[in-house]
Amino acid sequence: MAPSLAALLVYAAWTWLLSSVIVTLRSGLVVTAGRPPSSFQPDGADTGPFHMRLSRAHLNCVENLPVFASVVLVAVVSGHETITDGLAWVVVGARIAQSSVHLVSVRSRAVIVRATFFVVQLGILALWIGQLLAVAWD
Repeated sequence: MAPSLAALLVYAAWTWLLSSVIVTLRSGLVVTAGRPPSSFQPDGADTGPFHMRLSRAHLNCVENLPVFASVVLVAVVSGHETITDGLAWVVVGARIAQSSVHLVSVRSRAVIVRATFFVVQLGILALWIGQLLAVAWD
């Protein structure tokens, strides 16, 4: 499996894991606290600060996974996976780090660290998109 595809799989698995944690925590509240399953707010604000950060970290992944997946798949399908293979794991590592920092804190320093991890991802994606567009019109 191409490194880019393996990284894509891990990115998807990370997104799935965050979703699974949300479901597990909410299920626990249904069982132990008698919360109706339909009573949860999508942003997690009604279940506490950690739940809200978890929901936002998950949504960040959901928002960015399609872009990462699209670029990786275009590279692999077009035979230009060498463009993405070298930095695919950096993007995934930055995504997991960003989510992890988000889960731990929303203090100013943490937000700066989280934003830095996001900028790394955006920068790499911009580089890849530029390179793929260049080969598309070559």
